[in-house]
Amino acid sequence: MLLQYRDKTRDAARRLREARSLAELCRKFDVPLVINDDAELAGASGAAGVHLGEDDLDVAIARAALGPGAIIGVSCYDSLQRAEAAAAAGADYLAFGAFFPSLSKPGARRANAALLHEAREFGLPLVAIGGITSENGGSLIAAGADFLAVISALFGARDVRAAASGFAALFQTRDQA
Repeated sequence: MLLQYRDKTRDAARRLREARSLAELCRKFDVPLVINDDAELAGASGAAGVHLGEDDLDVAIARAALGPGAIIGVSCYDSLQRAEAAAAAGADYLAFGAFFPSLSKPGARRANAALLHEAREFGLPLVAIGGITSENGGSLIAAGADFLAVISALFGARDVRAAASGFAALFQTRDQA
C-alpha cells in the first residue's frame, strides 16, 4: 500500500502543511507517502518519494534530489517505450492508464490491459490507474497489476472502509489462486 498526495493548486504553504501532516500520519502506519509531480515538496515534507509525469523532472534528477532510498514512480500512460526508459533510469515502479473512463482525468490517454503483461519484463511493480473500481480492478490484477490507483471509487464511496475492503479482497483472491 502507498498513498499519493495529489494537489495541483498553487498554494505552496498549504500544500507543504498538508504534505507534512500526511507524511507524519503515514509514518505512524508504515505507509509510504509519495507526492505527485513535485520532488521539491516531497523532500521538504519528509515524504517517502515522488510520482513523476511526462512533464516533470526526469528520474535521475529526482533521485539526486531525494536520495537513493526515495520511492520514485513514473507515469507511463499507454507507452511501453516510456516504461522501458523509466526502468532503465532507475524508477521504482511504473504506472499505466487510464484503463477505464476516469472522473479525475476525463481526457486521459487510454491503455489496454495487455500493456501490463508486456511491462512485466522490466521487473518493477506495476500500477494500474484510471477509472478503477472493485468491479473492474480484478481484470487489471489478472493482467499483471501489482497495485491499483483509485480516487473516486474509494474517497467517493459512502462507506470508505467497505470500499477499501473490496479492493483488498481483489488482491487476496489473487494471492490465494
